Amino acid sequence: MVSIQGLHKKFGKNKVLSGLDLEIEEGGIFAVLGPNGSGKTTLIKSILGMVIPNKGEISVLGKNIKNSSKYRNKIDYLPQIANFPSNLKVKELIKMIKDLRGKTAEDESLIRLFKLEPFLNKKLNTLSGGTKQKVNIVLTFMFDSPLIILDEPTTGLDPISLIRLKTLIQTEKSKGKTILITSHIMSFVEEVSDEIVFLLEGNIYFKGSISELKQMTSQPDFEHAIASILTTNHV
Repeated sequence: MVSIQGLHKKFGKNKVLSGLDLEIEEGGIFAVLGPNGSGKTTLIKSILGMVIPNKGEISVLGKNIKNSSKYRNKIDYLPQIANFPSNLKVKELIKMIKDLRGKTAEDESLIRLFKLEPFLNKKLNTLSGGTKQKVNIVLTFMFDSPLIILDEPTTGLDPISLIRLKTLIQTEKSKGKTILITSHIMSFVEEVSDEIVFLLEGNIYFKGSISELKQMTSQPDFEHAIASILTTNHV
């Protein structure tokens, strides 16, 4: 699904990715974790073509992304911070994104799932952070793409909306989709992920299941396993 070889990226003198190699197989939920500055966002944005690496190759769905942007139409992306035009109404934004993508969209069931009907005629600048995030989730999941990338998807969600999001993610996984998630909420990661990829200083420190990570670190639970990595490496 996603194949990365020898990825290097520097911003000025700051080396963010240092020859990173990664294979993400088709189907399943993969969490990309790591401390601040470990290269998570740069990795995600490199896959999306929003950051151009200094060196290395990235293939998505079997095609090198260097010379084409068409592959992006097969990715649904939820950014950590979505900057929408504040004067648009929610329903206007949904229509605009559908028109831009030019793909069949299933937005009505998602609007019902996240109880957004009362907000459709409201302008985005009047919405709370949590409601904006629910709109963001609708915009991401309304297209039927094989690869979904979610950057901190739980931000601002109330407990019921969080349960609905987790159900939605599992439903998409059951269709054979590949889902990449970044999150600081370890309980969420533990509940939904099939595999984790842990980045440290621009490279992959660990890739595997949470049970394998606990075994490797000799820790009884996921949070202590992560803390053990960070303590051992003095992050």
